[in-house]
Amino acid sequence: MSPATEFDDAQVLSEGSPELDDAWVRALAQERWGIAGEMKPLTGERDRNYRLERASDGARFMLKISHPAETPLVADFQTQALLHLAKADPTLPVQRIVPTLDGAPSIVVDPGDGLPRVARVFTYLPGLPLPEAPRTPLQQQNLARMLARLDVALAGFDHPAGDLPLPWDLQRAESVRGLLAHIADADRRALATAALDRFEHAAQPVLRTLPAQPIHNDFNIYNVLVDPQDTDRIAAILDFGDMVRAPCIDDLAVAAAYQIGTDDAPFAHIVPFVAAYHAVRPLLATELDLLFALITARLVMVVAISGWRAARYPENAAYLLRNNPLSWARLQACERVGNADATAAFRSACGL
Repeated sequence: MSPATEFDDAQVLSEGSPELDDAWVRALAQERWGIAGEMKPLTGERDRNYRLERASDGARFMLKISHPAETPLVADFQTQALLHLAKADPTLPVQRIVPTLDGAPSIVVDPGDGLPRVARVFTYLPGLPLPEAPRTPLQQQNLARMLARLDVALAGFDHPAGDLPLPWDLQRAESVRGLLAHIADADRRALATAALDRFEHAAQPVLRTLPAQPIHNDFNIYNVLVDPQDTDRIAAILDFGDMVRAPCIDDLAVAAAYQIGTDDAPFAHIVPFVAAYHAVRPLLATELDLLFALITARLVMVVAISGWRAARYPENAAYLLRNNPLSWARLQACERVGNADATAAFRSACGL
């Protein structure tokens, strides 16, 4: 079986989004949203993204044109989630949907290649990318609290696309097992295999018994902006493109995976991060007992999926592999700590 067949949504991952003619994109923005002015392409894993700056007043927006292999139902999931958040917690720093001139939150467009895709415009949130900001304990705790607020706000929302199988769904971490054969280093391959074994045997059966809801599912440092004048303040949460319906502990595990250190105390920052999340959205002991297995499974997904994609699309390799070396180091650091010690620390920090 080839790696691609192991993903239910493999086409979105395995095929780069076709390039679009800039003139067509500009005309689309002006005709459907009335936005004319400067346009700048932005990076993206699957979609075509553009920053628009309206000439009349300097207002900025982001135009997102989805991958043609992605079903419109998935795009609508993200659209409806943002509309829900605008009502459930208006102070959350998330993008707002900008409707078309005739009031539609999104439209289906065809650039002329016979491949329809969803187009949407969002408000453009200013801020400093978190990886470029100095890191502090307060910033990290604010980040965890913001994720907890987001999960609380999404608790009252649901959508039929939530249960669709998506490649980055942590509940399906075992689906990347076939990609491990392409890891050349035997020690790394064994490390990744052990993490998936732990997930499949110890975490996945329990995970299926927990309540589920829509979650962000990709709360990594590249999807967060901070205030340049106060880098401890979270200014924006970006990219709802990997949303799924899953237990909230998955959201925390994904976020925590990007906070792990690689020194002798790799969990020194993770424990207060988990405690800060718990202070806003209390965690059950059952959830905490899964956290280590979920974190390590997420790290395996990062190195397996992005490594596979980069080999097929070397022109985008720098973007796809930006987390890989550090993810391997974090996975090794996790194994040095071990499940038992990590879980005990999580429980203690949360008073359980």
